[in-house]
Amino acid sequence: MDYGFELNEFDPFFNFRATEYIVENGFSEYFNWHDAKSWYPNGRDVSATSQVMLHATAAVTYQIFGGNSSLYDFTILFPVIIGSLTVIMIFALVRLFAGTTAGLFASMLFAVSLPIALRGTAGWFKSEPLGIFYGLLGLYLFLSGIKSENKKIAVLKIIFGGIVMSFGLASWGGNQFLIIPIGLFILSLPFVSKDHKFLFWSIPLFTVTFLLVTSLFERPGPNFVFGLGGFSLIIPTAFLMICIFIQKISKEENKIRNGLVLLVSIVIIGSFLVATSVESDFLPLPSFRYLNAINPFLTTTNPLVDSVSEHATTTISQSFFLHSALLIFSGLGVWLILSKKIHQTKIFVKNDMKAFVLIMGMAGVYVSSAFIRLEVFASISLIILSSIGLSYLTTEIFKTKSVQNRHHLFKISYVVIIMALFMIPITFPPNGNWISAVDIPPTILNGGTVYPASDDWLETLDWIKMNTPQDAVIVSWWDYGYWITTMSERITVADNATIDSKQIKNIAKIFLNSPDESWSMLREMNVDYVVVFVAAQNLGVDLEGKSLYVLGGGGDESKKQWFMRIADVPLSEYLHSDGMSGTDYFWNETLLGKMIPFTPLAYHNFQNQQQSEIFRSGFSEISIKEIKYYSDNDPLKLIYASPSFTNENNVPVTGIFIYEINENYVPIIP
Repeated sequence: MDYGFELNEFDPFFNFRATEYIVENGFSEYFNWHDAKSWYPNGRDVSATSQVMLHATAAVTYQIFGGNSSLYDFTILFPVIIGSLTVIMIFALVRLFAGTTAGLFASMLFAVSLPIALRGTAGWFKSEPLGIFYGLLGLYLFLSGIKSENKKIAVLKIIFGGIVMSFGLASWGGNQFLIIPIGLFILSLPFVSKDHKFLFWSIPLFTVTFLLVTSLFERPGPNFVFGLGGFSLIIPTAFLMICIFIQKISKEENKIRNGLVLLVSIVIIGSFLVATSVESDFLPLPSFRYLNAINPFLTTTNPLVDSVSEHATTTISQSFFLHSALLIFSGLGVWLILSKKIHQTKIFVKNDMKAFVLIMGMAGVYVSSAFIRLEVFASISLIILSSIGLSYLTTEIFKTKSVQNRHHLFKISYVVIIMALFMIPITFPPNGNWISAVDIPPTILNGGTVYPASDDWLETLDWIKMNTPQDAVIVSWWDYGYWITTMSERITVADNATIDSKQIKNIAKIFLNSPDESWSMLREMNVDYVVVFVAAQNLGVDLEGKSLYVLGGGGDESKKQWFMRIADVPLSEYLHSDGMSGTDYFWNETLLGKMIPFTPLAYHNFQNQQQSEIFRSGFSEISIKEIKYYSDNDPLKLIYASPSFTNENNVPVTGIFIYEINENYVPIIP
């Protein structure tokens, strides 16, 4: 809250707008809402392309608990409240596996987990917090139903588990990755559980309930049920029923063998179906980013997916930073689960729960290795395993009731070491610890750049709202679409939903084509304004009265290489060998080069303080301010520049520039 009370990132602004629509118009209007302000000219079917349960849950809870607060303020606090409830949920889930002590450790670890905190802070009104809550609640009901000795209660838990799990999937598409460990767990049940009679009807009950409720939503809906996601539960459930029947009619010494033969057959058939689906669409497949998580080798095949920073592949150093001591204690947890020693303590994990914990651990770590956004799954997996390991260690150390001083010293040392292992990443190093990683301004205050917070974006969005026609159509890179539509209430051509990759590619081409070609494309699209965002560092040095700048830090000047990859143009024509500095062709022959109000003056090497008039490897562009489109004779005209650009001071520039299309311009196109 040091930076103000604002929604964070990009998606929360659309989620706020959709929730507001429900509160003001009701659910029936929401499910019939075709949003004409998004993805002009086609618009967007909101309920078919959104996380419906996120909007529904927030709207209902606001109407019950909102009181006199504004909906905007309520949605800012919503992820924090849901995160607090999820701490209780992880306690209940792990307590189910390994007892109260393990559950308490799990809740503590969850509360300080960096991946969880990064995607659950105030203002993070996105899918993950609610999706994780529903997902863990659904898991708890499902697994406790399997463990329950009271069959009537078990039925209720399993049914509600399926319903809540489908709510989680309708809140966050990432919950598809919770289906993977559940499906693998079902495959293991005939071998690790003895109550086959109960499993024979309870597992199909869960699967049918989950898929039936899921099919009622437009998203994920029938495509998920009859696609790869649904079959990842249907096939294991069918295997379980057939395997139980085969084991029932088999001799005792052949039960395991016959079950394994069936399992291998199912795996072969399933692999064949997946391979066939890729070629013939026999089964509807999930979107590319979900396939990307299952198959990390797809990482570099789609530039639009790869251009999203949270889809970046997780590095080893990032994993150590994000999870720290959890990596140690999760290994201990795995060893204890596989060891017979754990049976000699009060921490007794039944075979079926052992199987689930191990499967959850492996699946969570695997899917999170594809891109960094899914590190929340690795965190949950490591928390479960670590809490079991810490619970065992703590129980063993503190069960001794000796009055000898050395035993007291040993216990105190243990507590100090454990606290230190978790406190060090929270507080050290000073500018690179867990707290500093979370203590960053909302994205709308710095545009997602590396620079301090400013009011540039807030003032720009307000200017658009107050100074442009209500039916104005605005083009920008898709990153800023939700902000413009929600805060300025204007029509945009693309936004963060990225539902039309062809339209995004077309915008990339507009930025990279010649100004005359781009003007013609913009006129064909009936666009009125173009918005660009530029970040630059003021060097604090003047040359003939003009300040010198280094461009970079997170604006469109830093994203232009992704524009080029998405537009499928040769990078070497637009960029020098460093992959960032623009060539003369970029600066003089492209619309984006003309719209960036800076001009390269020279190149400088900050290590040896050498200068060059032409680009050399290891040298950075040094630029001066220069507005290139300012008259009525140009294809576009600059009509607004945000304060950090217009103010003559040494602060970094996080400038937003609004250009109006010149309707009377006559292009020269050969």
